[in-house]
Amino acid sequence: MSRLVVVSNRVSIPDPTGKGSAGGLAVALREAFQAYQGLWFGWSGKVSAHPSTEPKMVDKGNVHYALMDLTSIDRQEYYNGFANRALWPIMHYRLGLSEFSRADYAGYLRVNRSFANALARLIRPDDLIWVHDYHLIPLAAELRALGLTNRIGYFHHIPWPAPEVFGTLPGSRELLRTITDYDLVGVQTERDADNLRRGIVQELGATQRKSDLISLNGRQSRVKGFPIGIDVAGFQQAARRPATHRLVKQTIANLGSRRLIIGVDRLDYSKGIPERMEAFERFLVSNPDQRGHVTYLQIAPTSRSEVPEYASLSRTVSETLGRINGSLGEPGWVPIHYVTSTYPRSVLAGLYRIAHVGLVTPMRDGMNLVAKEFVAAQNPEDPGVLVLSKFAGAAQQLNDALIVNPNDKFEVAEAIGDALHMDRAERVARWQRMMKTLQDYDVSWWADSFLKELSGHKGVSKARSPVPIGE
Repeated sequence: MSRLVVVSNRVSIPDPTGKGSAGGLAVALREAFQAYQGLWFGWSGKVSAHPSTEPKMVDKGNVHYALMDLTSIDRQEYYNGFANRALWPIMHYRLGLSEFSRADYAGYLRVNRSFANALARLIRPDDLIWVHDYHLIPLAAELRALGLTNRIGYFHHIPWPAPEVFGTLPGSRELLRTITDYDLVGVQTERDADNLRRGIVQELGATQRKSDLISLNGRQSRVKGFPIGIDVAGFQQAARRPATHRLVKQTIANLGSRRLIIGVDRLDYSKGIPERMEAFERFLVSNPDQRGHVTYLQIAPTSRSEVPEYASLSRTVSETLGRINGSLGEPGWVPIHYVTSTYPRSVLAGLYRIAHVGLVTPMRDGMNLVAKEFVAAQNPEDPGVLVLSKFAGAAQQLNDALIVNPNDKFEVAEAIGDALHMDRAERVARWQRMMKTLQDYDVSWWADSFLKELSGHKGVSKARSPVPIGE
């Protein structure tokens, strides 16, 4: 039986205290792989004076963790530089924010080569290898150069842009070539899959033999959509628990009779937080009778603070927040509450459940699991309404949300009003249809579908006692 080897930029080792909050990818892997035994390889998150040549091994039950440290120059060039200042904005259609540096690109390739050299020594001949996200696009090519013939899959968690957009990035042609060293490439939506397949065909002269099969230089790769899901039952269970956390109880007490509108995002320019605040402002200006009767809570943990674009975004959000609260606030009522703390999913589930409206309006997003979590957390008898950007991958599945263009603050403001005034029968009907989709395509479906495709329907060895990953 094959062993499963997961490779990602960051490795999140389970916290025995249960404290802390893992990021979206770590949560997805925890949910997806708690039943599988194998190896999780990647960056430890630590910076050391000397580069790692051998990973530090940590065993947690049936899962083995292999952790690589980076040097400060590696972190700057590979992570802050090429991955997050060149690739990330291009993937999210923000061409004006993409900054390419030959040194950063060389660092990106160097770290991928270093990871491959260390990982190759841990790989068994029948291991299935599953690589995650844009930090590690060239990893399969580096492993192939070392002689590995294992089945290697790649999942791209963020959007894949149209060929004419991705093609503006120097080095994009070589990155496309390295994609073809994977046996299976998964993306969030069929739109993303079509963009990637067209890019490979147009830029490299590959042949598209079937709808999802690409052939180049005698090698075949499949490029398909595998929309990532959530642990629906687990999230529902968390949401149904009594509101015992201090923050949830305090929020309920402070709301009184006011209705809650909630947004939860990492602080990133792709999430459209300033634009969303302005849309809420437009709603209050157009509906003055709602002032004092609704509260918008925006939770936005900060990230990548060393990247200049993120520091600039933080200032923009703060200025927008101050202007709106200063101009529309009243004694005893603040229109927008803004917090940058990170909360565990049990707290978020409780907040989602008491919210009347979930605002998920990214400018561009691969999937956006907040949209799915908001739906899963709702009270079946009196659910809230999801307002969802048409540029989030989740909009391809949750078409019973109120779908909006996040660039149009008038349209978003109108949707907020529609959500607040929607009658219970319509809210229940919409919620039931969305829940059916979430249950049919949950995180287990996502992992099982990808791994079956990658392995050719061969079995992957499962742990006898499941081990949670990434908490």
